[in-house]
Amino acid sequence: MIRPTRAALAAAGLLALSAAILPADASAHATLETKQAPSGSYYKAVIRIGHGCDGSATTAIRVRIPEGVVSVKPMPKIGWTLTTTEGPYATPYESHGKTITKGVTEVTWTGGNLPDAWYDEFVFQAKLPEKPAGTVIYVPVVQECEKGVNRWIEIPEPGKDAHDYKEPAPSVTLTAKP
Repeated sequence: MIRPTRAALAAAGLLALSAAILPADASAHATLETKQAPSGSYYKAVIRIGHGCDGSATTAIRVRIPEGVVSVKPMPKIGWTLTTTEGPYATPYESHGKTITKGVTEVTWTGGNLPDAWYDEFVFQAKLPEKPAGTVIYVPVVQECEKGVNRWIEIPEPGKDAHDYKEPAPSVTLTAKP
């Protein structure tokens, strides 16, 4: 009778745990961890980067903030330089009794080194627009690597979905307010 060693059991347990924690699409493209959020809510955007550019390590992540997504606050990452770009909003909004007319339009993490074989997450929080349930908000991401670039910026045309594209933009679908 063959009995598994403790090391073999531990390895099998780790493999099962990683499969439970890391969804299959996390290794495929740039994706958002949370696929749905209430309209008008504050949202923690966790952008998952599951691979480099044709085997080359990731060195920068740029995120264009969609129109209507406001109050953006990115999370710093150790080993990466965080910068933001500000610009005017197409539509002003009210926050705590003040009219806000400009804010973060792009978030960039640079100077890091994420090998192709590794996975990581880049995070910001923001307030989502108040739009009807079912509205899809696309968050374009450009992944720069030592050699090459992945532009996760393709937004599906009506009648198509992200699976119809080579480099689809990550997205979140708005749900009804609770």
